[in-house]
Amino acid sequence: MLETYIRLTFFVLFLLVFIVQLYYLISNHKSLSAYVVADELPEVKIPISVIISARNESKNLQEYLPSILEQNYPDFEVVVVNDCSSDDSDEVLDALKVTYPQLKIVTITEHARFKTGKKFALTLGIKAAKNEHLLFTDADCMPSSNNWITRMAAHFNTNNVQLVLGYSPYYKTGNFLNALIRFETLKTAINYLSAALNGDPYMGIGRNMAYTKTLFFSNKGFASHMHVMSGDDDLFVNQNGTTSNTAIEIHPETFMYTHAKTSIAALYRQKKRHMGVGKLYRNNHRRMLSFDAMSGLLFYVFFICCLAVYFEPILAVGLFVFRWILQILVYRKSFIKLNAKSQLWYLPFLDFVYYIYINVFGVIGTFVKTTQWK
Repeated sequence: MLETYIRLTFFVLFLLVFIVQLYYLISNHKSLSAYVVADELPEVKIPISVIISARNESKNLQEYLPSILEQNYPDFEVVVVNDCSSDDSDEVLDALKVTYPQLKIVTITEHARFKTGKKFALTLGIKAAKNEHLLFTDADCMPSSNNWITRMAAHFNTNNVQLVLGYSPYYKTGNFLNALIRFETLKTAINYLSAALNGDPYMGIGRNMAYTKTLFFSNKGFASHMHVMSGDDDLFVNQNGTTSNTAIEIHPETFMYTHAKTSIAALYRQKKRHMGVGKLYRNNHRRMLSFDAMSGLLFYVFFICCLAVYFEPILAVGLFVFRWILQILVYRKSFIKLNAKSQLWYLPFLDFVYYIYINVFGVIGTFVKTTQWK
């Protein structure tokens, strides 16, 4: 009798998390699938300031900054904040300044009693920017086209839009770690872009984001979370994004590419820094993300339990396959829009590893504190 009760409990729990996962797929994630990407190149003349914070990024600045400076846009400046660099970043920037007069350099020097962070550097960059509309990326990023500024800035022509969320994928290489990182980035993008389309923006990626100077200063910038190393992007959106002031841009010409970490140790340092800010999200967003993460992991755990105790195995497999098919139907268009169609073939396996991955780092981020951004 006890054995039957345990087996039934496993199946009921499996059914419950299955229902929760269906809710996320149908209610949340399908919005991006239905979103229509405007193909026609808009005409935009809004003055734009691109802001980049860089610490010891001389090689990246030399390789990637020209692609920003050579954008096909009539009125823009690029503000690079050289944040306490000890390499030859200053020489690289000075050399680029000769060729590109639209480059503005802001230099921060290290103080013995005052440790700077990315938020401080970005704040100085925003103050130095001459334009109201700001576009952000990182020194190690490459825009997919010279129309990046045009398409991102076009949303500011829409009434009330003060915040634009873009997409920043990683370059593809041939190893499993890279595949997992790209899948996690893809799933994260589907989550936050769909949430914005649903009128509930909760995060964005600082490698590809735009907002107005008015929005920044009217809400006191990063003041409420300046003590946290990360969060210049997701916490800012979490606190300032609204139903009416946020737009998304996912045309392939606006993708901002960068290289993924190549070792577990480097990935651990990056994710430890990023995941720790989740506890500062609004309560409803924390619950939403926590339920998705936990239900996704428990779906696989209880599925395995149902097979192990041999309780309704055919029905359990049927529910598993049904969710998998529904994922393909919901995600297919989104994967194509985000240039990741090939990852659909590995969906069941990567999805399983993904939920282990985000739950592990979620726990680490809750209890481990980081004190530096580079």
